[in-house]
Parts: sequence; C-alpha cells; structure tokens
Amino acid sequence: MLYCPQCQFENPITNKFCQQCGTSLTHKACPECGAQVSYSAQECPKCGAFTGTVWQAIISPRSVRQIQEQGKTANPELIAAASSEKLDLEQLNIPTSTEPVKTEIQVSWEEELADHSPENTKPKSISELSPKVYLDEQQRYLLLEALPSETSEEVKVRVLDCQPLQASPIEVFIRTESQELEIGKEPDSKRIINFWETVPEIAQAYLELKEEFDPVVPTLHDAWLEDDRYILLMEDRSDWPTLVELWKDNQIPDIHSLQILHEMSSLWIATEKFHCRQSLLELSNLRVDEDQSLGVLRLYKESPEINLKLSSLGRVWENLYCQAGRTMLGPIGVLINDLKLETISTIEELRSRLQEIADELQNLSVPSIPTPPEPIPFKNNQTISPPSVATLYKEQINPYSPHHESNDDMPTVVLPMQLLSLEDAGRTDVGRQRRHNEDYFGVQTKLTKIENPMGRNMEARGLYILCDGMGGHAGGEVASALAVKTLFEYFQEHWNEELPEEDCIRQGVLKANQVIYDINQQDARSGSGRMGTTLVMVLIQETQVAVAHVGDSRLYRLSRRQGIEQVTIDHEVGQREIKRGVEREFAYSRPDAYQLTQALGPRNEHFVDPDIDFFELNEDTLILLCSDGLSDNDLIESHWQTHLQPYLSSRSNLEQSVNDLIELANQYNGHDNITAILIRAKVRPDLDQARVSNN
Repeated sequence: MLYCPQCQFENPITNKFCQQCGTSLTHKACPECGAQVSYSAQECPKCGAFTGTVWQAIISPRSVRQIQEQGKTANPELIAAASSEKLDLEQLNIPTSTEPVKTEIQVSWEEELADHSPENTKPKSISELSPKVYLDEQQRYLLLEALPSETSEEVKVRVLDCQPLQASPIEVFIRTESQELEIGKEPDSKRIINFWETVPEIAQAYLELKEEFDPVVPTLHDAWLEDDRYILLMEDRSDWPTLVELWKDNQIPDIHSLQILHEMSSLWIATEKFHCRQSLLELSNLRVDEDQSLGVLRLYKESPEINLKLSSLGRVWENLYCQAGRTMLGPIGVLINDLKLETISTIEELRSRLQEIADELQNLSVPSIPTPPEPIPFKNNQTISPPSVATLYKEQINPYSPHHESNDDMPTVVLPMQLLSLEDAGRTDVGRQRRHNEDYFGVQTKLTKIENPMGRNMEARGLYILCDGMGGHAGGEVASALAVKTLFEYFQEHWNEELPEEDCIRQGVLKANQVIYDINQQDARSGSGRMGTTLVMVLIQETQVAVAHVGDSRLYRLSRRQGIEQVTIDHEVGQREIKRGVEREFAYSRPDAYQLTQALGPRNEHFVDPDIDFFELNEDTLILLCSDGLSDNDLIESHWQTHLQPYLSSRSNLEQSVNDLIELANQYNGHDNITAILIRAKVRPDLDQARVSNN
C-alpha cells in the first residue's frame, strides 16, 4: 500500500494519485524552487536541492547464537568463522529471487541504471554492493555509498528510499496492531509470532524503547534477516551535535545537565531488559537535537553474559566532563565519584541523589517564586494570563523536552527565556473559484543578533497582519490592503522600546476601522456594498506576543508540549449564540450561523470591539495566521500533525509548509481565497537575566 502524504489514505501500490484527495503519489514539490520532483529522486533536477528520503543502514553479521535461535541451518565454516569473530561479509550471499513488480516511483532510477548489467544491479555478495545499486531484493533501497570490499565488522551506509510512500513491513505491522487495539480486536498471536521470526531481535528493542523514550531513541524504519546477517534501516542522526559539545557550552544551566543525567539513568533501567545498556556507554553515540534534548544514534546490544554495573555509567559521566573540559565540582562531582566507587549501587539510590541535587539547585537559583498575576476576564468566557517574566518548567526528565509527562516529584524550575531565532513565511492564493483575491497580508520584522564571549542571543520585533476583505472587486481588496497599510504606519509611530500595551493596540485597530469607514461614508456605500475586512494581527517583541483579532480570520499556535491550539474565537453569529448559552448544535443550525458579527470598515468604532490577547513564548512555537479559506471545515485541526508539526524543527523549510497548506486548502476548500503566515520562534533559558534576578 502507498500512504498518501497529505491525508494518510491507503492506496493500491499501482496508484499514481491518492483515491481520497487526489495528491500525486509519484511526485512532490521541491522545497526550494517548487518544481515537481519524483519521490525516488535524490535531488531536484531544476535547482539541485536535496529532496530524497535517506535512511542509515546497519548491516551486521549474526552470531552463532542468533543463527541457532532462529533455527537456521548454516554452513559449518561460517559458524566457525563467526565463533572466532572473523566472519567475512563477502561470504554472506544474497539469495536470488523472482523479479519484483516495478512501481511508478522506481522509473527514474531504472533509467539511470540502464547501463548496468543484471549481475551488477543484483549483486551476489555484499562486498559487491556499490552506489547506484540496491541493498534489497525488492529494489527499494538504493546505496548512496560504496561498501568496504573486505571486512569482518558491521557496515554502516546511507541508502535512498525509492518508494518512501510505501510502508515498510514493520510500519504495516505497527499500524495493524494499533488499528486492532483501537477497535478492541483480539491480537492475532500467530501473525505476531511469524512477524518476529522475520526481523532481528534488536528490532523489538527499538520499537518498545521508541514508544517510551521518543525522541531519544531513533525511528526504526525497516529491519530484516538475510541468511547470516541482519539489516536495520533507521533515522540518520549523524549530523546531530554530540553530548560533549553541549557539555562544553557554559551557558547551559546545571539543571539542564542534571536532567540529561537523570534521563540517562532512566534509559539505563529500560535498556537492561534488551541488553542494550552499552548504548549509553559510548560517548560518540550520545547526541543532542536542536532543542538540546538527549538522543542516541543507535542501540548497541551487549552479550547477555556481560554484567554491566552502574559504576560503568559513572565512568562515562566522568569522561563526559573531562572531554568537555569541565571540572566536576560540588555535589555532582561527589555523585559521580560515589558511582565509580560503587557506593551508589542501585538505580533507586542514584535517582534519589539526583533529586537531592535538583532540589539544591532549585533553592539556589530561585529563592522564591512570585505569585502569578490573576487571569484577565476575556470575551467568549475565556481567560488569558498576562505575560510574565518567567517560565515554569515541570518536566519528568528534561525541562526542555516536552515529550515526557510531568511529575510532581521532580523539581520545579523557574527560568526566564530568551529568543534564539525568529523566522517567517507568508503566501496568498486566489483559490479555485474566485476571479480575484480580496485577501491581503503584510510582514515587518527587525532582527538584531548579539554575540559576545558570553554567548549569542537575538533582539527581535515582528509585526504580522492578515486581512480577508469583503465587498467585491475594488471593495474587499481595497479594505484589506488599506487596513494593513494603516496599521503598519500606526505602529511605526507608536511602537517604541516595549511591546505596545492593550489600549495602544486597540486604538490602532480602531484607526484602521475608521479609515475604511470614512471611505464608505465618502462614497455613500450602503448595505452589502460597504467594503470591510477581517483582521488577525500578531506583534512580537523578544519572547512577548500580542494578538489582535476582528472577524473570522484565525490564529493558531503549536508547540511540542501543548500541541495545536486555536487562540482566536471567530466573531460570527454561531459563536455569539454559544456565548449566550445555546448548545453548539443548535447555534450552528441557524442559516446565518457563519455571518460575521464584527469586521473593520462597515460601521463606526462604537460597533467594533477587537479581541486582544497576550502570551509569552515559553517554548519553541509555531504561530499560524490564516484566512477562512484555509481554516474552513476544520482543516487545521485535521491536518496539523502532517502540515504543521514537522515544521517546528529549524531544519525544515517554512516556505514549503506554507505552500503545502495552500495546496491542502485548494484540495478541500478551494471555494475562497487562501492566505497563511507562519512564524517560527525558537527560545532557550536566559541565564543572564536569571543571575540578575537571583542577585
């Protein structure tokens, strides 16, 4: 089956387009230039940008134990070689098979391989594998690197997935199990047993640990046994910074380092079941992601006969500090020394000691926690909290990694935040039915990077405005553009050193309303002929955010900890009735349920009451401003995991996300103009401010 990248619908492998949404299953848009690129291609033919899906392949000789456990009959010479750890990978022949059925996704690579003979494209030994040939019999995974000609060790190589929309057997197995659990169906034990007989034992460790420690453990894409070797395909993390590099950064607070050590202790327990504790004892295997959260490159399996002690973890921690050039002072140094000397012999003792140090750090760093301000009453029965100067962290393992649930037993740490980066992208599209575009948007940013021996930070100011006009050609277009222009000019004059206060923002919105209203009066427009526009506006000053809103254009925000959240509430009849106590079903059964109750321009300032909200960037956040051409039919709520969540990563292209959102809206909502602005803000603790507060 081919899984649609847009709607995740299962399509037959021969399909060129998704049966449900019509998305191409053979080509995608290049993230750099927008050109159509085959899913099997490594690079865009137009601009040369990398577009392929690449996995890290680990090819390992199986031990005699593994061969016997699988019930395989093996060549005695191979068993003898394995026993002496001198197994030559050239002796591991790939069994021949019938010619697989080709799919459309393979066409481009078949053309490139036309000059290779069948013997070369289907090598008989692993040492003959080289770039432009396949790793597997199904001709899906294309080697991007040459393999050593002779080696008795495992081999690591990057492969291109020529059929990235086709689920691997492991993915199919997991999806099937999840679907059966959801409907309460009894698992098919025979199928489960048969499946585990076809994959290496360590695959189970990846799958189970990934579920508990995501994203610490890399994603396992595929795995299979092949005679006397096993092959794993997994997420490639080779470009992730090492944990040693993070330890060298003096700006990283001690509480962060402590939480990573705590996470390693939790992993130590979990990996013991699978005999994979060696994964935590290789410093080169310990990495951090862009959010400075712990990750491992891969899992290493030790022999069950080896009895690793907790003191081994202590020696790794000592080595970590030594390589980073940091002196182990105070309670952390005492803790590591006690681990090495086996004074601490159980994981419970280790966790208790880590807890004690965390409590000490909390008491030293934050002598008192200020009482948070009272929530401000807000429209639509909502409450909002005014921006504060501190961020409350309450995480089980890593305060900057929200994938773990909170634990009241762990320390609560209050730290101010600073902005690391601020990026944005915007686009508007006429849609598939309208002849002209009444949407309009504008972006103004001022970014100043500051770097000194103490570190790097950023001073940023951003003004983002999106308007959806109404009133027809030369009406809605004029109103939306005029609102953006007026607000830009207003804040050029009224936005000084600090984020504008609520009254200042309100006056700016009312001024934009007055400008459009005056033109309506001057032209003697009346009724539906009066032009107007919706408004959603974001002001960002460092980590402080203000939002102003009139009409049914929306603002969403997304973070790893909170997920997706609709910040604004539409100003329409249906929502007005809900506010009055009417049940949603009845409120939206009215024929005028979606009629606007507020807009800029049609009426004077006495009938315009903008909603104004404030919040603080407590973690990495993606902010989406959009017109109803995108938000209609709950499109964001239904597709945020595929079209927004991946773009929290700074490695992703925001322009591509905006393009994907426009394409999605045209597929489902093409009846209206479509506009989207995406803002990506990355933050980290502000240690300088924390020190000032402590003093």
